[in-house]
Amino acid sequence: QVQLVESGGGLVQPAGPLRLSCVASGFTFKNYAMYWYRQAPGQERELVSTISNPDLPMITKDSEKGRFSISRDNARNTVYLQMNSLQPEDTAVYYCSVLVGQRRWGQGTQVTVSS
Repeated sequence: QVQLVESGGGLVQPAGPLRLSCVASGFTFKNYAMYWYRQAPGQERELVSTISNPDLPMITKDSEKGRFSISRDNARNTVYLQMNSLQPEDTAVYYCSVLVGQRRWGQGTQVTVSS
């Protein structure tokens, strides 16, 4: 059974950093690309970043290039999203995802950027 458990969200001040983690289980983690999505209130879920196997990180949103970085630790079945210089518009629920037969999602972790 595929499980994805995100953590690391919370309240952060503008310009602050935050690192999200996602622990995966139920599939051979190192063989799959991993994704981070986010969904802001009233908006559609959007792809933020992906990292494939081999480890080729890719930040998909222009606004996040240079601020966000994705990485993975295959020994720990964990994917990370390091977010720097956070802005209020980054406020959203962040989801970890993998495509194993079908798109799988974690429960999400709330990130709120506010002073």
